[in-house]
Amino acid sequence: MYAMKNLVTLLFLLMVSGPVGWSQVAYAFDQTGIRTAVFIPVDLSLRVTALPDAPFEVTLGAVFSHEDGASITVPGFYNGEKEFVVRFAPTLVGNWTFETFSSIPDLAGKMGKVQSLPDTDPDQHGPVGVHPDLPQKFIYADSTPYFALAFELDWLFALDYGDPEGIPKTENIIREVKANGFNQVVMNVYAYDVGWETSENVPDRYQYRQPDFSVFGGDNDDPDFSKLNIDFFKHFDRVIDHLQQKGIMAHLMIYVWNKRVNWPPMYSEADNRYFDYIIKRYQAFSNIIWDVSKEALDYGRCDIPYINERIQRIRNMDAYGSLITVHDYEYCSREPDRVDFISIQNWRNDLYSLSLEALLRHPDKPVMNIEHGGYEKGPFLSFQGNYVDPQTCLIRNYECIFAGLYSTYYWQNTSWNIVIYDPLSSEQDFDPPRFDYYRHLQAFFQLYDFNTLFPHKPKLTTNGRVGADNLASSGYALTNGKGRYLYLLPGSNFQTNVVVPEPPGGQLRAKWFNPFTGEFRDGGISEWWNWKAYRSPWESTTSILILDGE
Repeated sequence: MYAMKNLVTLLFLLMVSGPVGWSQVAYAFDQTGIRTAVFIPVDLSLRVTALPDAPFEVTLGAVFSHEDGASITVPGFYNGEKEFVVRFAPTLVGNWTFETFSSIPDLAGKMGKVQSLPDTDPDQHGPVGVHPDLPQKFIYADSTPYFALAFELDWLFALDYGDPEGIPKTENIIREVKANGFNQVVMNVYAYDVGWETSENVPDRYQYRQPDFSVFGGDNDDPDFSKLNIDFFKHFDRVIDHLQQKGIMAHLMIYVWNKRVNWPPMYSEADNRYFDYIIKRYQAFSNIIWDVSKEALDYGRCDIPYINERIQRIRNMDAYGSLITVHDYEYCSREPDRVDFISIQNWRNDLYSLSLEALLRHPDKPVMNIEHGGYEKGPFLSFQGNYVDPQTCLIRNYECIFAGLYSTYYWQNTSWNIVIYDPLSSEQDFDPPRFDYYRHLQAFFQLYDFNTLFPHKPKLTTNGRVGADNLASSGYALTNGKGRYLYLLPGSNFQTNVVVPEPPGGQLRAKWFNPFTGEFRDGGISEWWNWKAYRSPWESTTSILILDGE
């Protein structure tokens, strides 16, 4: 609870009693200033006694300067009633000073100190970026590799809305998400309803369609676009903060066009107000990934110039430079230089080949298949896609990964408006989702660091046993280029024949991995020779062969 504790403590430090005018601010801090861990946000709360006519349009921010000379300019935002906030997360350990600026004169010129301490929490690594030397890989700010494994949870915003005591449902589902290896949640800021058939017998506690609130004033049926729902964003703060505490990236889709949200017109004052507010309010959280819109160019709602303009707004406003993508390959393929990583949506049966094609087409950026058509079935009918079997869905994730991409998991009863937030409870009477498969997946690529592995594109022919152009007669290969080879072998394989360069010692050590159980089996050491056959110990089961030259 380090982050939320700092929010509460800082409000206490910065607010003092006493007579204030509309242009005066209640402001004080102790001699040691404010303390927080590096990359953990704190809120500078500034209050006025009289509110301006357009509080959302007030210019507010602060310049934070580090003792080594680095500086960062952070925008502030209106937080309801008579409060304005500048939310800051230090990017370096050490001492910072700050000074506020504002279009309200007496909100400007307020100065203070922030002490940034090392963060000893093992879940905290700072923001995710693109590896400076490996442009198709992700890495945390502290140089820890980030193997992105995402979990779709579009309606996460709704689970505990209106609960003043806490976010117990959110905490429950995120506990399961984290425990099973997922480190990114793909989520909407807001959604209203789905357009497909769903079960009618969903218990009320799991049904979140048509919420009676909006991100705007009023409700979705009759929104007041002249204002934003501050209570919604105060609740959303708790959600994003909780994800950060658990070390989970929030892949935040700012718009969604197919969830029946009543949005203001493009480029309108209300549209810009909403969009800018999201960037101002959430940029200090180090677990943010910006996604302008889910399926951005579908549904006839917007066009490429609009998405371009939205991306530029983020770049102009986000002091922390969080990653940006767009959930739409039609956009990413046409404007790849505007995004930090490529998002694709590919449901095809030849998923591996097309994923590899996408990776090779974008050699300077990571690529993520944000929807591969696999939506694991649950007890209640929802969107089914093309593949619902748990093992098939898992295999499609592996096919993405062995092509060098990152991937996303969907369970039909958490991805959209039906959210079973306690799916693994012993009180449930349905077959549990196979979240555990993904725990094995994450553990495997922690052991075999994904940032050191790269796919190998085979030739169009398998003949020719001289050379190593194919690495094997079948299967999908990853290699570190230094004598390690990993092969994803479909369950239809009887065996594969390996064609790799002769190791220095002339031997190959083999190991097998079962992606469904997480079991490893020793395959022994054997003499190297071209076209050597390897057969999985699990007959008719998708398996992974690991070979190390010795």
